[in-house]
Amino acid sequence: MEVLQRQPDSASHEDAAAAMLDSVSAVPGQPLSCPNHEGKMMEYYCESCETAMCHECTVGEHREHMTVPLRDVVEQHKASLRQQLEAIKSRLPHLTAAIGLVSEISQQLMERKNDAVAEIGSTFAELEKALHQRKGGLVRDLEALCGAKQKVLQVQLDTLRQGQENILSSCSFTEQALDHGSETEVLLVKKQMSERLSELAGREFPEQPHENAQVDYVVETEGVRKSILNLGVLLTTSATAHKTVATGEGLRHAIVGQATSLTITTKDKDGELVRSGSACLQAEVTAPDGSSASPEVLDNKNGTYELLYVPRQEGDHLLSIRLYGQPIRGSPFRVKAVKASDVPPSPDDVKRRVKSPSSGHIRQKAVRRPSSMYSSGKKKENPIEDELIFRVGNRGREKGEFTNLQGISTSSNGRIVVADSNNQCVQIFSNEGQFRLRFGVRGRSPGQLQRPTGVTVDLNGDIIIADYDNRWVSIFSPEGKFKTKIGAGRLMGPKGVAVDRNGHIIVVDNKACCVFIFQSNGKLVAKFGSRGTSERQFAGTLDGPHFVAVNNKNEIVVTDFHNHSVKVYSADGEFLFKFGSHGEGNGQFNAPTGVAVDSNGNIIVADWGNSRVQVFDSSGSFLSYINTTADPLYGPQGLALTSDGHVVVADSGNHCFKAYRYLQ
Repeated sequence: MEVLQRQPDSASHEDAAAAMLDSVSAVPGQPLSCPNHEGKMMEYYCESCETAMCHECTVGEHREHMTVPLRDVVEQHKASLRQQLEAIKSRLPHLTAAIGLVSEISQQLMERKNDAVAEIGSTFAELEKALHQRKGGLVRDLEALCGAKQKVLQVQLDTLRQGQENILSSCSFTEQALDHGSETEVLLVKKQMSERLSELAGREFPEQPHENAQVDYVVETEGVRKSILNLGVLLTTSATAHKTVATGEGLRHAIVGQATSLTITTKDKDGELVRSGSACLQAEVTAPDGSSASPEVLDNKNGTYELLYVPRQEGDHLLSIRLYGQPIRGSPFRVKAVKASDVPPSPDDVKRRVKSPSSGHIRQKAVRRPSSMYSSGKKKENPIEDELIFRVGNRGREKGEFTNLQGISTSSNGRIVVADSNNQCVQIFSNEGQFRLRFGVRGRSPGQLQRPTGVTVDLNGDIIIADYDNRWVSIFSPEGKFKTKIGAGRLMGPKGVAVDRNGHIIVVDNKACCVFIFQSNGKLVAKFGSRGTSERQFAGTLDGPHFVAVNNKNEIVVTDFHNHSVKVYSADGEFLFKFGSHGEGNGQFNAPTGVAVDSNGNIIVADWGNSRVQVFDSSGSFLSYINTTADPLYGPQGLALTSDGHVVVADSGNHCFKAYRYLQ
């Protein structure tokens, strides 16, 4: 006799089992009557049929089966059910965590949607009459995009919650049977519930997020009246961490002191390649001694990213890669770093287009190049004997600590101002390196900071900050009180910032590969530059221009990261000349970053990939290096001259800034 039938879902399973118990149960805790032989108690168990029966059944239809007294097997089956129960209950925390994570992403998506709606509203306020039609279209697109993302997340949430409900229901029923059912009742439902519990234990649940909360709104207002119907785009990706993969030799092996690269390929929830860039990727390399560094992540704008890092010691390193805060597939990775002398040289090493910062300072004889056609002929001092005065900071989030500091500036009243990018704040120190002030709150509202990169100080002492992720420039008082923001709706990725002799604010837009000139009230004065490899253009296939300085002629000096050069423009944005080429020799660069100009017009440049600082005359002829051997740099970013004549450098890879004596 088949007592229990397998049911298609948990509700029918448990209803059928309950009906079975109701139909055969007599007095709880007492043997049940056999449904086949009236008046006979079920006191035996058939192992072949997995059912209880009376004595008459054992000599009847079950006479050829192995039967044993019921009491001999009931404890064994109870233990089996309890084991299955505990196993299935252990899945509940994972489902709860998954529900929490997906719900958080859903909430973040709503917040970004609301932020984007607010940004759309503020952008179109000035041009409401002309832009009303496009505004509605953008909001509808945003609703559709977010709706599609929410639909994916909601389907996942429904599946997770259904799974949670099924497990809770099955667990509750099984616990009730175990705690309150008789021995016979337990045996009657054992097969059915065991199958149900086994099915739930083996069922796959979508515990990894199927979407992300990124929704970025980007708009360019120049010339909007000619292209109003196509103004503004919504940026997002469908990339998910648990499907995204990393490939390359850099996942397993590396050579101490040499650049190592790998490729990250983003994929969506179905494992399909994502064809667009702008995903939020973060990486960290932890050395055997526990120290850590943040590798450079270069966006190829096609769904793939190049990650560059340099191990600084032998041994096993831990490489952690996260997408939208979640580890990608296989992360963290264990990378074994060995000395170069332990492996044969690879021809691939010389084929790298752009290298990461070298771990040591490159020292070469400072041989002066021939003067360029723009040289004034004035002889400059050669600051060969410069040296380290002090360093401030290490990796952390407290006062005087940094995480990926970027820009650095100084003021005439003896202050050093640092843009602490990943800590979303600005820190201020004295010329001697003593901490004075810290301000900044993470966020996307006016007065908040999302990713401060460039920083400068104007003649009034106001602090001007380029906020890369908020896509605007914020202005704060010397005490750190927010005053206003400029460039919203125009800037796509502001990086470097400077103030000229007219009080104009000059902003390098890293993403748009151009330079904006604003009045202090935010009115646009001029814009110049475009994406390309010509002398007048900025390279932007991976990363655009970085930092900017102004010389004593009010000329604008810009570092062109991937063209490995420095370019000089007039105050109106007319191209004048450039200097530098790709390499490690005197006057060559491997991705220049920070730039400053001294009172004699000499140009000081942070050479990021070569981890050094070079000095040029006003025409771009090489003069010397600043001696950094006392404490080598690792991927320097911004630099500036203090009021007492020292050079301060944002040593991003070492999470500190350093001051060097500078002889003009």
